[in-house]
Amino acid sequence: MNIIQEGSSVIVNGINDFNVVHVFDCGQCFRFYQEEDGSYTGVAFKRVINVDYRDNKLIIDNANIKEFNDIWRKFFDLDRDYSLVKKQLSEIDDTMIKSTEFGHGIRIIKQDEWETIVSFITSANNRIPMIKRAIEGISEKYGELIGEYRGKKHYTFPSPEKMKELTLEDLKISGVGFRAKYILDAANKVVNGDVDIYNLKDCEYSMAKKELMTINGVGPKVSDCILLFSMDKYNAFPIDVWVKRVMEYFYYPEGIDNKVLQVKADEKFGKLAGFAQQYLFYYARELKIGK
Repeated sequence: MNIIQEGSSVIVNGINDFNVVHVFDCGQCFRFYQEEDGSYTGVAFKRVINVDYRDNKLIIDNANIKEFNDIWRKFFDLDRDYSLVKKQLSEIDDTMIKSTEFGHGIRIIKQDEWETIVSFITSANNRIPMIKRAIEGISEKYGELIGEYRGKKHYTFPSPEKMKELTLEDLKISGVGFRAKYILDAANKVVNGDVDIYNLKDCEYSMAKKELMTINGVGPKVSDCILLFSMDKYNAFPIDVWVKRVMEYFYYPEGIDNKVLQVKADEKFGKLAGFAQQYLFYYARELKIGK
């Protein structure tokens, strides 16, 4: 991996297994939007960046090498060999060969714990465009202005302390609907120290999941999303409607209980369960498998 600065962009040469559409449209994050040129612009960790990938080069605009080393290297999981991950999953069966080939450029990004909690509480019984709109609405109303980039103003995601001060109506007008009460419960528990979200990554998976589920509105699927996308728990296997369909379509009887399916996924995929889930989710959703 060779990293250079060219103007306002950091250019990372020699990056394989990266596709911006696969990374940003696989359901793991909600603040990146595709530009007309195919690149993606978004906000993470109080910074605005534009991301593109071509000719085995990852191009991160509006960034510098220090920020790359401090934030974006870990954010995009660039030190992991995804070719090896896909090889190991492909050895399981033909379904994993097809799903890893289809979503060959997926990488699991490492997001802020608090923003991930709110994002996936908002995701419950919701569609991705509506989730994006709600998260953007919260940021514009209650976050801080970062600045203007590519003709658009961008805002930070508000802290739990800020969101604790809000009312149900404040949140509802941002588009989260009935989930407002769950978000406020999360803010209160985080601020009061009832759930130590910034140290859960150091806990064993089942203990971290149990603690997250003390937050109202955080069930098995939402907690697994939080653990996978922000807390380094790559054995987490979030089961949503698409994952359930594809698992039933290829592996197990229709109507299998989610708790049983969770155990089966752990047996089948082990420590790579989270990666398998992302490839299967993207494969099933894009090709409407099992619909």
